[in-house]
Amino acid sequence: MTTAMSRAATDLSPEQAAARERIYAAPLETLDPAKPERFPTGEWQWVFERLRAEDPVHLTAEEHSEFGRYWSLTKWEDIQAADTNHELFSADGLITLQRPQTPEQAAAAFNDGTMTEEEMRRRQEAGIRSLLSMDPPDHEIHRGAVAEGVAPANLAAMEPLIRERAGAILDGLPIGEEFDWVDKVSIELTAMTLATLFDYPQEKRRQLTYWSNVITSPAGPGQPAETQEEHDQAVREFFMTMSDMVNRRRSEEPRLDFVSLMAHSPHSTNFTDAELFGDSVVLLVGGNDTTRNTITGSVYLLDKHPEENAKLRANPKLIPSMVSETIRWQTPLTHMARRTTRDVEIKGKVIPKGDRVVMWYVSGNRDEAKVVDANSWIVDRKNPRQHLSFGFGIHRCLGNKVAELQLRIIWEEILKRFPEIKVVGEPERHSDHFIKGYEKLTVVIPRRN
Repeated sequence: MTTAMSRAATDLSPEQAAARERIYAAPLETLDPAKPERFPTGEWQWVFERLRAEDPVHLTAEEHSEFGRYWSLTKWEDIQAADTNHELFSADGLITLQRPQTPEQAAAAFNDGTMTEEEMRRRQEAGIRSLLSMDPPDHEIHRGAVAEGVAPANLAAMEPLIRERAGAILDGLPIGEEFDWVDKVSIELTAMTLATLFDYPQEKRRQLTYWSNVITSPAGPGQPAETQEEHDQAVREFFMTMSDMVNRRRSEEPRLDFVSLMAHSPHSTNFTDAELFGDSVVLLVGGNDTTRNTITGSVYLLDKHPEENAKLRANPKLIPSMVSETIRWQTPLTHMARRTTRDVEIKGKVIPKGDRVVMWYVSGNRDEAKVVDANSWIVDRKNPRQHLSFGFGIHRCLGNKVAELQLRIIWEEILKRFPEIKVVGEPERHSDHFIKGYEKLTVVIPRRN
């Protein structure tokens, strides 16, 4: 047992300690940090703790992973170096670590039954590309097309609307009764903001949430789509909806929503359907998951850390610091993937040209070499914005400011209304290696201010 293991094991339950022991006892080469079932249980943190200490540039061989062969970067400095070097670590065709899939399987979800063989072939060759899975110069063109939608001036104009909505949501919550915070607050606020950013009908806003959930989850029992047919149908619906919206917006006056910005970009006529769809997916998922899961995470953490809760309520000026610290702690999107453009050596390991490399933000955010007391959640942490959750370099999260804006506003409005929010039991956590979040968090608000 390593020193790091013995230091951190003292606060664990017997079940957690046993799980941690198993992870440290397993042969190092068999460790697959992407196993989805480790994320809802919390076992992910001990896998990365061990890798940071023993094998920070880790190869998971094909026989040990359902995701195939890939490399893991788990230390802050290596993740930041890779994320800021798009010439050596290419994003082309990659966003996340996916299960191996044939081109036919990738294209099948977008076949509405009317696609010709030639269209299928073209779709297979094109793949699904987005501003997150492109290198320059395409990346700048696609990112630039929609960036104005989250520019400071547009966010300043949106702030009163977000505040009004946040207040209405909170004023409608039951007092003294158990309810699901994820559904009533986190999803509701982010869905409203997403609908505004897409200029999508507010009465259909939960459809955006559903599409985001389906796209980021495999089909199966207990998932948003329980069968592959249902999953593919939902993806097709989103694809066709976005295509129709872009085509209609091209004949309308330009506005500052994402769809209109894409439609009126001077370059968009050269965008393929797959690229328009890919950009829409990135904007949808990015706008949904970061904010939604950080809102929920902050409620959970404040309940579990009464001393930090007291600090925040005594000094509401700590809200921006608490928000940034929660984004670090939660790390709503655990990783991004890249592919090496040539052989590259990191810490004595040679990663061959063409291999997939996973930058584990969720591990780097707990790297004690960079973040002091990294396993503690501290609302008045010095330099709280020092985290990896939004990435670095040209692919840094486009919507990071709108996420922080919503989080700041919701907590400003919460502190005005509720002296406490009590969590009932443990949350139901999302079972996924990419989205690190919550399915359900039962709470009770005992009284209003």
